[in-house]
Amino acid sequence: MSEENNQYSFENETYRKTYWHTCSHILAQAMKRLHPEVKLAIGPAIDNGFYYDFDTPEPFTEGQLAELEAEMRKICKEKLKLERFELPREQARAFMEERGEPYKVELIDDLPEDAVISFYRQGEFTDLCAGPHLDSTGRVKGNAVKLTACNAAYWRGDSSRQTLQRIYGVAFPKKEQLDEYLAKIEEAKRRDHRRLGRELGLFLLTEEGPGFPFFLPKGMVLKNTLLDYWRQVHRRYGYVEISTPIILNQALWHRSGHWDHYKDNMYTTVIDGEDYAVKPMNCPGGMLVYKSEPHSYRDLPLRMAELGLVHRHEMSGALHGLFRVRCFTQDDAHIFMTPDQMKDEIKGVVRIFDEIYSTFGLTYQIELSTMPEDHMGDEADWAFAEQTLEQAIREMGKDFAVNPGDGAFYGPKLDFHLADSLGRTWQCGTIQLDFQMPERFELEYVGEDGQKHRPVMIHRALLGSIERFIGVITEHFAGAFPAWLAPVQVMLLPITDRAAGYAQDICRQLNDAGFRAETDARNEKIGKKIREAQLQKIPYMLVVGDRDMENQTVSPRLRTGQDLGAMPLNDFLRRLEERVESRSLEL
Repeated sequence: MSEENNQYSFENETYRKTYWHTCSHILAQAMKRLHPEVKLAIGPAIDNGFYYDFDTPEPFTEGQLAELEAEMRKICKEKLKLERFELPREQARAFMEERGEPYKVELIDDLPEDAVISFYRQGEFTDLCAGPHLDSTGRVKGNAVKLTACNAAYWRGDSSRQTLQRIYGVAFPKKEQLDEYLAKIEEAKRRDHRRLGRELGLFLLTEEGPGFPFFLPKGMVLKNTLLDYWRQVHRRYGYVEISTPIILNQALWHRSGHWDHYKDNMYTTVIDGEDYAVKPMNCPGGMLVYKSEPHSYRDLPLRMAELGLVHRHEMSGALHGLFRVRCFTQDDAHIFMTPDQMKDEIKGVVRIFDEIYSTFGLTYQIELSTMPEDHMGDEADWAFAEQTLEQAIREMGKDFAVNPGDGAFYGPKLDFHLADSLGRTWQCGTIQLDFQMPERFELEYVGEDGQKHRPVMIHRALLGSIERFIGVITEHFAGAFPAWLAPVQVMLLPITDRAAGYAQDICRQLNDAGFRAETDARNEKIGKKIREAQLQKIPYMLVVGDRDMENQTVSPRLRTGQDLGAMPLNDFLRRLEERVESRSLEL
């Protein structure tokens, strides 16, 4: 039996969540032992551990978290049996009232009339809970439990309610697994794109514009290089590029169906007494471009790509660097086609995904999301669209998982979850089949039979949000971008003042050849210049001194510390040109 299929393996999600849920109860028991005045709220397992919310006036310090951890270890050693029991509603309510737990009383009051109200007891501690749990606290390895953070949280997510303290934790069956996890967390902190963006001068996040990132000069070089590559690939795959307005009248968003689903996340304004909205996505503009002229079956498939600036009103608490912003560039494409072209077009999009993601050393997993309850259109169209998506990726030999009911309101989709160098996944690319919007906008083409027909449409984002993708690859590469993408590709480092003019001349030659080079001519020791260039993650440093001037050579040094030795400038140029043109991940 494989580890994943073994019901008692930590690789099994059900068992892992049960393990972490039990840990949350152990945390709550430790809290009540050390701080009996604290009130209990809720304590679920989550995707990467567990948490418990407590009503306490002050956040817990690192020292207090350490004390709670120590008490949790004691509880694990006590091997307390977890026993489930049920009570009628009034008895359950009285049980929690006697213990002074008002949040538990409120939870009981909000349960449906026919709900089974269950509790779990472990030693002197009892909690309202539906379970499941392990059978004993001894099943949890106390030396592999870690409380990781304490943050404020609103009771039941309502900002008008009580502010609670949420303590997060994680636990594993083995101490080695915990150590490995904590090491990965520390590495993730080192790669945090917000810190690297600041240190490398890429972007700026300000209080004056929360969720509205500023790109600095080096960040713009990175962004424009990425977009230049995006455009090259799309031209090669037969796309045309369009641009649609940021603000369009509100009636358009009612017509597209977006207003009913996105109005709470849309910015609105009034122009000449008429209601307008700032676009949260590019789709309706693409519909209008298609509709602006007649089309024949000979024009199809028509692949229209757009780097559209969109705005979404995200809650302030959800904002996170470039990963969650209120203003971003969506790399959309809308493909209009006949029904018999659908499968080939899906495959064509997947081929672009394969090419671009591999350029960054990113792998992916595919998820097929099917019809949600809140959907537009005929269920037969949905079934045909889902079947077509599935057949296309099966024929390409791609594995996929099914995510029932998570499709867009207008059609099913394939989501591409990228895996970075730390094994974390990011949802970036998507392919969405749509029969509904062409119907709403009355899109047409003239078929071979001379009659008018409705096109089918693909919504497609490859990088997703450009800003978010930059955040992803910044962390993936830890800021050490490959040479083709690096804002500064070469730093000239003269050893002496005498070599400064020679360094400047080489710098001009590099820039004239289309590379991005700078010179550090400061009156500093060469060791300091090298260290600072390495901290800036610059791929190549050309150290030049009197001997290089005499011999007309350069001495390349990689940011990894490797010294390539003296060589003619043309030899270095050939190496750099090959790495950049091939978009190599190696220096």
